[in-house]
Amino acid sequence: MPDHHGLLTALVGDRAARWDISGELPRDLLVRLGSEGLLCAEVAAEYGGLGLGSRGNGEFTAHVGSLCSSLRSVMTSQGMAAWTVLRIGDTGQRETYLKELTSGKLAAVGFSERQAGSDLSAMRTRVRIEGDTAVVHGHKVWTTAAAYADHLVVFGLQEDGSGAVAVVPSDAAGVRVERVPKPSGCRAAGHADLHFDDVRVPAGAVLAGSGASLPMLVAVSLAYGRKSVAWGCLGILRACTTAATAHAKSREQFGRPLAGHQLVAGHLADLWTAEQIAARVCEHASDLWDEGSPEAVIATVLAKHVAAERAAAGTALAAQVLASAGAVEGHVVERAYRDAKLMEIIEGSSELSRMMLARHALALPV
Repeated sequence: MPDHHGLLTALVGDRAARWDISGELPRDLLVRLGSEGLLCAEVAAEYGGLGLGSRGNGEFTAHVGSLCSSLRSVMTSQGMAAWTVLRIGDTGQRETYLKELTSGKLAAVGFSERQAGSDLSAMRTRVRIEGDTAVVHGHKVWTTAAAYADHLVVFGLQEDGSGAVAVVPSDAAGVRVERVPKPSGCRAAGHADLHFDDVRVPAGAVLAGSGASLPMLVAVSLAYGRKSVAWGCLGILRACTTAATAHAKSREQFGRPLAGHQLVAGHLADLWTAEQIAARVCEHASDLWDEGSPEAVIATVLAKHVAAERAAAGTALAAQVLASAGAVEGHVVERAYRDAKLMEIIEGSSELSRMMLARHALALPV
């Protein structure tokens, strides 16, 4: 079996810091990973993918997340686009788009708008069918990987109020991609605002499952995104645990290693505990996905919420242990500290996750 973990370790090497500082991932690297099916590894072999299960792809995602959260974010975007096509597209659309996404084409998924984040009722992007043509008009913000994408998977509303998902070429007439300048985290993930000025695409570019409610369509796509982010947060924690323990064993103060001081050892214990908790909720969610359990959806929300909050807290602990040694731009802990905060916001904020978990708890039988 190919060593995908080893390949990614070799390809990233010591370059993640430079990518973070420059705000750019090498396009040839993304195309190579895409053409080998590594950006959306759960896609079945019949479409050119690796056919990994959720657990296997999760561990791979965590490994990439430990190396470079920007690259992991592009993976999440590609995987979410593929999952959306798989679940909402018809046979022909799967055949076309999934094979492209495993052959080097890159994709981004557009949900958020200036006034529409968690509040989907405020979405203003429209998808209008005119005979054999679909017209897309609207604006999306903070779309991960859009600066690299060949395909933009756009969520919007139809004239009757139902939801629609259209696959729009990024070079289509009327499309404008405006990169987000200097994001605080995942700097090289290609975040961009998208403008669609009456963009015309074939009606067949509108995924066949369009016509269902917008919240249902979005939920399908976000389920994958949340799971991927959760595993990425586990990767962040693993990288920080490795860096913090290595520093605490090698750095001496007052005649002994930092690890020999109880308060520092306490930080390490809390950091490792955070990593282990994140691992268990991610494993649980992915195992339920692989089993086809109806509990997989809420388990994914739980995994994303717990892993993101533990990553934000854990990176702060690692930064405290490393002190000035980790306070250099591009250092693995410095990057992780910035990246982890975004994980509490994207794919459903921590506040929204808590509301969803509360609703689930209230619905449980007494």
